[in-house]
Amino acid sequence: MEDENNLAVLICGAGAAGLTLAIDLARRGVPFRLIEKMDSPFPGSRGKGMQPRTQEVFEDLGIIDRVVAAGGTYPRMREYQSDGTHTEKDIAERDDPTPAEPYHIALMIPQFLTEELMRERLAELGHRVEFGYELVGFEQDEQSVTSRLIGPAGEEFVQSRYLIGADGGRSFVRGALGVNFPGKTLGVRAMVADAALTGLDREVWHQFNNGNMERMLSICPLAGTDLFQIQAVIPLEGEVDLSDEGIMGMIRERCARHDVKVQSVTWASAYSMNARLADRYRIGRVLLVGDAAHIHPPTGGQGLNTSVQDAYNLGWKLAAVLGGAPDHLLDSYESERRPVAEAMLGLAAGLLDAAKRGEMRRGRELRQLDIGYTESPLTLNRPGRWGPLLAGDRAPDAPLRGAAGSFRRLFDLFTGSHWTLVGFEAERNITSGRKGLHIHRVGPGCELQDMAGHFRNAYGLTPGEWVLVRPDGYVAAMVTPDETSILQMFFSEVGLTDADGLRH
Repeated sequence: MEDENNLAVLICGAGAAGLTLAIDLARRGVPFRLIEKMDSPFPGSRGKGMQPRTQEVFEDLGIIDRVVAAGGTYPRMREYQSDGTHTEKDIAERDDPTPAEPYHIALMIPQFLTEELMRERLAELGHRVEFGYELVGFEQDEQSVTSRLIGPAGEEFVQSRYLIGADGGRSFVRGALGVNFPGKTLGVRAMVADAALTGLDREVWHQFNNGNMERMLSICPLAGTDLFQIQAVIPLEGEVDLSDEGIMGMIRERCARHDVKVQSVTWASAYSMNARLADRYRIGRVLLVGDAAHIHPPTGGQGLNTSVQDAYNLGWKLAAVLGGAPDHLLDSYESERRPVAEAMLGLAAGLLDAAKRGEMRRGRELRQLDIGYTESPLTLNRPGRWGPLLAGDRAPDAPLRGAAGSFRRLFDLFTGSHWTLVGFEAERNITSGRKGLHIHRVGPGCELQDMAGHFRNAYGLTPGEWVLVRPDGYVAAMVTPDETSILQMFFSEVGLTDADGLRH
């Protein structure tokens, strides 16, 4: 546990967003505490879809291979008709990976397994979740936030430079800040449960009464487990029986399959679908991430993914400001991430409407690979520049070969907590060494070779140009050797210091 007198960040909530932020801060050496009011980890499968962009984030955080090994791909969906026949289809487009996009399809892994792997990674970095600690109040001034916690040993006061509310859709932090959470209830109430059952094979996702929202029933084998996830629309009012017997009765009534038997229910929940977005993501030294800032209907599998990427966006900015960068760098968190959440809410709500008609189809827009920040203040786009890539876009991958003969990926250069500056057929470096900046050159006579032209094609650079990539894998700038003065000013804004520790 960190010394609370030297605490930089207190993270309230140890779901996927809080864990992502904690891992990112841990690898940067930022002192923090991660608290969770529940006494034990979340036990359910609720967020089971992991989109390609989140897979890229998890590669950088060092857990992607573990996640893939623990989960699996989505099965085909089998839709049962009222006459006893059925049809099968892919639930989403299945494209092959490309050099620029190595992760191309959504993975399925239940949320409890994802968070378990994240806690393991956090432990490797020397930290842990503090379960059973509830935030019950806080006050802030210009220098710090003082938080009041109730934990196993009673009441304690914790002072930190920043407080992060990652405490879910019913966020205490958001409520205490007085931040509005406008949106709408979508007129659909549903249940979700993880259950051991017999009578259905695990090769497909079983869908009954598609297009009939009052009787819809979905039973999906949960990759990485022996369980099935059961989902069903339920009446808007009244109690719903989520016991083994109650769920068994619902299955028999809706699909007339007496061979399906529920053996046990390990977790179940009933909820009303909402689409809501916080008016603000930051007030002073307190910031909101994940479901505390936005809640989505489950259609499209965007909630957990958007939450992870919130935290990934915020982590490097917090570390930079704590290291001496201007505080207004943190304002870019809201300006970049809030529009993304707004777009994802619209997408998920549209998919829900399509599901009501039995017409839901998941396309490329769900993969989150096209999300970018081209309007962000943290972009340097030269007027008139055109090409396949602009500052603010996601930085593509590309295969390279090292001068010593080893195969490298561009993502290998990005992995870690640093910024990356890559010159294409550049004769010399355009800046001196800076703490937190890795510099590479690609081309004839350079350390790396663009063997098949994938780097050139993906980035659209001309010989001598440079691309600056942020720690979260987005392009910050594409510059010529004549634009180094602009780059130096930008470095100061984002906290990149000269090797001697000075800012210029």
